[in-house]
Amino acid sequence: MTSYQHEVIGTLQRRTLLGAALAAGAGLAIGPARAEDAPRQGGTLRLGLAGGSSSDSLDPRGFNDTVNICTGHAVFNALVEWGADGKPYPELAESFEAKPGAREWVFNIRKDVTFSNGRKLTADDVVYSLNLHRGKTSSGAAGSFKPVADVRKLDTHQVLVTLSAPDADFAYVLTDYHVLIVPDGQTDFSNPPGTGGYRMEHFDPGVRIRMKRNPDYWKAGRAHADFIDITVINDDTARTNALVSGETDVMNRVNVRQAGMIGKNPKLALVRASGGVHNVISMMQDRAPFDNFDVRMALKYAIDRKKIVRALFGDYGAIGNDQPIPRADPFFNSELPQIEFDADKARFHWKKSGQGDKAITVQASDAAINGVEIAQLFQASAAKCGIGVTIQKEPADGFWSNVWLKGPCVTSYWGGRAAATQMLAIAYAPDAPWNESHYRNTKFGEFLAAAKAELDDSKRRPMLWELQRLLHDDAVTIIPDFRDFLDAHNKNVGGHTPHHGFDLDNNLICEKAWLRS
Repeated sequence: MTSYQHEVIGTLQRRTLLGAALAAGAGLAIGPARAEDAPRQGGTLRLGLAGGSSSDSLDPRGFNDTVNICTGHAVFNALVEWGADGKPYPELAESFEAKPGAREWVFNIRKDVTFSNGRKLTADDVVYSLNLHRGKTSSGAAGSFKPVADVRKLDTHQVLVTLSAPDADFAYVLTDYHVLIVPDGQTDFSNPPGTGGYRMEHFDPGVRIRMKRNPDYWKAGRAHADFIDITVINDDTARTNALVSGETDVMNRVNVRQAGMIGKNPKLALVRASGGVHNVISMMQDRAPFDNFDVRMALKYAIDRKKIVRALFGDYGAIGNDQPIPRADPFFNSELPQIEFDADKARFHWKKSGQGDKAITVQASDAAINGVEIAQLFQASAAKCGIGVTIQKEPADGFWSNVWLKGPCVTSYWGGRAAATQMLAIAYAPDAPWNESHYRNTKFGEFLAAAKAELDDSKRRPMLWELQRLLHDDAVTIIPDFRDFLDAHNKNVGGHTPHHGFDLDNNLICEKAWLRS
């Protein structure tokens, strides 16, 4: 066991973490480890990935898809890492603590870390990096940082973050892939120094990236390959062929229609992770006819969730239950009754609503993953209940700015969030700017604020269960499915494990995977 792995072992009583750091996603093997499963140093790990474009850069504020996120985690580190068990663990922060009330968070910064240009990591770098996401900024984390009232250096290796309102889950905000630590004053991101396991050798956005291992990397037991080669292959078939032919070692976004073929190949292995990605049919509760509770209930019973999952995701998805917290989340409410397709109940509520022969219109676009297909399947199942659904197909270009948050009934999707409170706050809080259903339940807001202020998980759990129950029972949105993340690799690759955050081991594959030979 390495010195870094020794840090894994400790007691985590609450989200206030005071001990030695744990690299998230590290696990303890059950039973004796085989020699071939032990991490091995050396070689070139070749990744054939979807999710890259010519506009990609190395500025973490603009990361928006898999290739630059995966690259960013290879070059930089975060203060906090999202563990495979769903909990936040210290990374560049040696430890962190929420003071009583969860408004003030103290982060103790590691003293043994240097950037790839030889500069020592200090609190100044952390303060600068966090402030990149505050105020006037283009950062994708700007929304999550709005509650941050102040970021202050206490000493050379200690930082105090003050929030405008209590948030027991603030550590999760710092796991955002935009919130990576760069040197104080860094403005040139053409080839920035980082504290990560790899240094950039070649960066051709949307085409190819090559990185070399940082010999001074501070994490023992991580960053195993000597080189990382990333080839951008956005086409599903070409990406699969590259893996099958041996041109690459790892691929992401396995098409469910090709998953069976890959799974039967003796040289390949699938990596499947349940995650928080889910489709939504939003219904604005302040716009007719969706201000009518019985209309919303009729539509919830008129959608065939099982058929949607079976048709679109095969065996690689789960049925949704009209609340956004996935089963993998430690605060998932497992006692909510599953809403099933029921034509009789749909007819009952539709008749009670007084809508008669009036059809509803669903705005759908390919910009929302499977948005059009879900609308079509919804239209077919609703017809069996005597409910008319008209599909208004919207162009992908401009959908998120022109249709989403504007149309009264729209298909969209969410990528999930690290903490249940984050997902609930960003999409359902009464004052949330992305509250696509216009849900304005005062009780919901009060429970959410109380859950965010409570540091004791045993007291938070019933609050979070109640929040999920409210969404479920109030017929706020239709959430028909949760989709799995599907990666694949050749069996010469070790350390590529599932993570319910995102694919590719929550985009940490560059430092967690190794080559067996």
